[in-house]
Amino acid sequence: MYDTIIVGGGPAGLTAAIYSARSGKKTLLLEGGAFGGQMTLTEKIENYPAFPAGIAGPELGRLMREQAEAMGAEVRREKAKEISLKDKTVATRKGSYAAQRLVLAMGAYPRPLGVKGEKELVGAGVSYCAVCDGGFFRDKTVAVIGGGDTAVHDCEYLSRLCKKVYLLHRRSVLRGGDAALARISLPNVEFMPNSEAAEFTSESGRLNGILLKDGRSLAVDGVFVAVGALPRTELVEGQISLDEGYIVTDERMRTEIEGVFAVGDIRKKPLRQVVTAAADGAVAVSESY
Repeated sequence: MYDTIIVGGGPAGLTAAIYSARSGKKTLLLEGGAFGGQMTLTEKIENYPAFPAGIAGPELGRLMREQAEAMGAEVRREKAKEISLKDKTVATRKGSYAAQRLVLAMGAYPRPLGVKGEKELVGAGVSYCAVCDGGFFRDKTVAVIGGGDTAVHDCEYLSRLCKKVYLLHRRSVLRGGDAALARISLPNVEFMPNSEAAEFTSESGRLNGILLKDGRSLAVDGVFVAVGALPRTELVEGQISLDEGYIVTDERMRTEIEGVFAVGDIRKKPLRQVVTAAADGAVAVSESY
C-alpha cells in the first residue's frame, strides 16, 4: 500500500512525486511513455523559471525524473490499464497497486483535425509534432494547420529546416494577434488566413497536398496539425464528472471524490503551461497531507 500513487510522468506528475516523496510519503509514479509528457515534444522551453537561455523539453523531463527519484519516489515505466477511483487502485500489465491518495496526471494528446485522409496518412506525411518529425522534411514544402502559439512555434522551427512553410488558419487573424504574426514574418513562411482543410490528398500512399474547403489546393510534402489537445481521461470516464472531457477540481486540485486529485493538462484550467502544471502537482500533494 502506497501513500500516494501518481498516474502520469509529465511536469505535473513529476512535481507531485518530488513533493510527496520529500514529505516522507511512500510514493509511486507510473508512466507508460516518455517522462516529461508533452514537453518532450518541445525543442526549447524558454518560459520556465531558472533557465534564461531555455532548456530542451526532454532534458527538463529527465531532470525532473532524476529529482523525483533522488527524493525517494518509486518511478516505474508502466502504463496504467485500469484505474478505480473508488478503491484508489491502478492496474498495469505488471501488477495492481493501491494507495490512500491518487493523483491523476495523465495529461493530454494532440487533437486530430478530422479531415478525410488524415488518419490514413499519419506517418506518411501527416504529423502532430514538428520537433519530432521536422527533420524528415528538410528542404521540402510543408504546411502547419492551426492559429495558436503551438502553430506559430512550429512555423518558426520548420522555417529553419524547410524550403517553404505555409500556415493555414481558418480565421482571419492568429490567436496571438500582431505579435504572433510578427514571429512568422520570415522569408519562407506564408500565412494563409481563412483557409480550412477539407481533405489530405496522396499519391502512392504518401501525402502530396491539401484540398481546401473553398476549392483551392496546395501541394505540400508534409502537414503538421497544431489545433490543440484532448485530455487523457478514458480510464476514468464514467467514474467522475467531466467538463468538455476535462476533470473538474477546486483550487487545491481536489476532485469530487475524496482522496482523488487531478493535475496538469487533464484538469479544467485557464492556462496549460509547464510552470502551471508543476504548480498543480505541488499543490495537490501539499493538500493531501
